[in-house]
Amino acid sequence: MIDQDTDAKIQAYLEYLMAKSTAEEPFWNKEKVLSGKPNKWNYIDGCMISAVLSMYELTKDEKYLKFADDFDGWFVQEDGSIKTYDPEEKNLDNLNAARNLYPLYQLTKKEKYRKAMDTAHEQLLIQPRTAEGNFWHKQIYPNQVWLDGLYMAQPFFMQYETEINGMHGCHDSFLQFMNVEKKMRDPKTGLYYHGYDASRKAKWADPKTGCSKSFWLRAMGWFMASLVETDNVMNEALYYEYRYLQKMLKDTADAVLKYQDASGMFYQVIDRPQDEGNYLETSGTALIAYALLKGVRLGYLPERYGEAGEKAFQGIIDKYLKVNADGTIQLGGICLVAGLGGEDRRDGTPAYYYSEPIVENEAKGTAPFILAYTEIARRQK
Repeated sequence: MIDQDTDAKIQAYLEYLMAKSTAEEPFWNKEKVLSGKPNKWNYIDGCMISAVLSMYELTKDEKYLKFADDFDGWFVQEDGSIKTYDPEEKNLDNLNAARNLYPLYQLTKKEKYRKAMDTAHEQLLIQPRTAEGNFWHKQIYPNQVWLDGLYMAQPFFMQYETEINGMHGCHDSFLQFMNVEKKMRDPKTGLYYHGYDASRKAKWADPKTGCSKSFWLRAMGWFMASLVETDNVMNEALYYEYRYLQKMLKDTADAVLKYQDASGMFYQVIDRPQDEGNYLETSGTALIAYALLKGVRLGYLPERYGEAGEKAFQGIIDKYLKVNADGTIQLGGICLVAGLGGEDRRDGTPAYYYSEPIVENEAKGTAPFILAYTEIARRQK
């Protein structure tokens, strides 16, 4: 449970982030700020706008809807084109922000958001796939499937197919989860490897399994959130598929919760708390908390998983939510970015994941933190 002081602190924190952010200069997007380049349509902002819309759904305070509409409305043009977004880039990350188009269309009735959904869906029609049928994570990473990509693409894909395309591609989306379970799940721990290379050519890929070397926390969080959010927009007429994603969620939750620290949080590389350099990380913990809490609310998980989600959320508050001397609030313990390949050092080893910068107030941590908060607030109501 969240006390009144903490509740006020979290709401003030979100308003602080919003007050310092516009579509052109999002304060919470540390990657973009550090790069010095103009902002583009991207998944990091997409995560944050999802959190803002969840706050609107919770509170019905128009300031949240206005902010989300102003932010995405800067990118989305009247003809449905999206400023700075190119489907031909074939990058699944770019589809995450598209998940906000449907609720914005429903809430504002602006036709440009409906048209923009078609624009984003065009990418899925040309996205290259592995031999098993999964979308490549990015065109620049041939034959690679990352857990991150399920969160980035599948909730949008499933909702578009369900609401707009006559459920034509719903089974396609479901089969991509099935392939991931078959190829990327470790049978010993029940955890999922961060990446899979169907060609086995990437330096980080095991020559036999194609999988990367480690269980990265945020990737597991993305995956669990993708299961909840994709199932939530699936038509229950898909009886078997609808329930199987819930089974995957429960199985994954059971595997992850074996590694929950006494603090409630989880380690950057989940199964190696003893490693020098490993640390309790905010973004992945918050994603897991959010997935557990929302999974319970939607009836996908028993109540005890909600209690574990609350414990994880409280762990973040206790360790990383701080009030600065000037009265501003910061959320720390956030891994800035981690990936596979590209640069030689991104080799998927635990040491690599420990080496990435740790930052404050970055949306990959703040957005799932706010999403988890909205779920706890619903429980308390």
